[in-house]
Amino acid sequence: MKNPSALTLDRILGLVDEVPAVDRFPTVDALVAELGRIALDRPSVARWRRIGTSRLGEPIHSLTVGRGEHHAVVFGGVHPNEPIGGPTAIHLARTLTADAELLDELDYTWHIIGCIDPDGMRLNEGWFGASLDRGVLGRHFYRPAFNEQVAWTFPLEYKELYFDGVLPETLALMRLIDETQPTFMCGLHNGELGGAYYFLSEEAPALYQLLHAIPDHVGIPLNEGEPELPFIPRYERAIFGDIKVEDQYEFAVAMGLDPTAGFLDAGSSPDSYARRYGTFSLISELPYWAASEASNTTPTNTLYSQVLLDTATSLEDLRLVLSDVLDSVQSQLRLDTPFLRATRPYVSSLAQQIAETSHRAELPESRRPATAAEVFSSADNIHSVRIRYGGMTRRFLEAEINAGYARPTIRTQYRRMCQIYDEWAAAANNAMPATTLPIRDLVGLQYGAILAAADYAARRGDTSTRR
Repeated sequence: MKNPSALTLDRILGLVDEVPAVDRFPTVDALVAELGRIALDRPSVARWRRIGTSRLGEPIHSLTVGRGEHHAVVFGGVHPNEPIGGPTAIHLARTLTADAELLDELDYTWHIIGCIDPDGMRLNEGWFGASLDRGVLGRHFYRPAFNEQVAWTFPLEYKELYFDGVLPETLALMRLIDETQPTFMCGLHNGELGGAYYFLSEEAPALYQLLHAIPDHVGIPLNEGEPELPFIPRYERAIFGDIKVEDQYEFAVAMGLDPTAGFLDAGSSPDSYARRYGTFSLISELPYWAASEASNTTPTNTLYSQVLLDTATSLEDLRLVLSDVLDSVQSQLRLDTPFLRATRPYVSSLAQQIAETSHRAELPESRRPATAAEVFSSADNIHSVRIRYGGMTRRFLEAEINAGYARPTIRTQYRRMCQIYDEWAAAANNAMPATTLPIRDLVGLQYGAILAAADYAARRGDTSTRR
């Protein structure tokens, strides 16, 4: 049994510095071609194998690298609007197949999936090659409904919740997890604007210094504002426990709300599924655009309760706009597009989000000064959901028009939505000075975090210290 020495911070940062420049996010075809080429070029250490099939019939492959004692599963495209994982997967594969010393030192058999949801990612490729702009991103944006996401279609049975609508893509990942019983797993995610943050499957104090040092090294701020959901445990600055459906259920119960209202016929996550094997999981969330306010923890003159009330008001405004469009065209829609299937349940879920946020505003602990990061992240979340769901509303209306099915009401609502969307996009772009981050730095952060967390996972029982 090998017991390699831990990767030091200096070693990890040196490897991060070796990440080459990346000029664009790869399409699904480019990603598959490159990972397949790596297997052809390095047959002694890598193997390309099919592990499943997408809903539209596309093969899903995994690149297996090495023959170490431990198994690691790394997969991109789990949310198909999050493409940073594509070049990360390519760089990880290239490095592990070329650096025999690193591969041996980590002592893993790696299973790298470039994109677990190729059908969904193809619907985002319209903005991959463009200069990053929030308005352009939204006009070509697609994020599936929860029950069409690989991230949230693992089996679930908890109290009144039950889900077994496992997607073919989810089944492919499930089988790989069951086959390998991984020591380490990493879904390759990303956000949009702000700073970097992480989700871990358990507390890991020995990792925190490394996870803070890597973004600092590449010049990406930590996101110290609002967590994605209010019930997620916070382990350290910008480091959280993973999102569990069970926790969300109990959070709703504690507030006197219907705990089944917000689940939208969805299931559990890959991290929750792999917990049965003792797998240590990491998710690194990184932005395309960095904003210094994301890490500003200075108290402001605004109460946190007011921030929550403002969020609830903005969400209600969004709900009214999208609901009105849907109600106006519902009887005339002919196409069951992915964009429509994603927008409908989101609009339905907004009432629950608004109720939860308003309830939190009334709690005594919310009557404190909000930090600058909390003010920023709360406001930016509104910009983000407007761009996402305003963009997808445009897309399902446009699909009807392009297919020749659009009656006058659909055309009227499309023109109206275009005008509103342009206003939302301008507001998002003008809200906060932001820096477009080089893709190389984003890949470096995600790659360095993978190395640090994989090394940690293999040595969790080791009492040695890290320097």
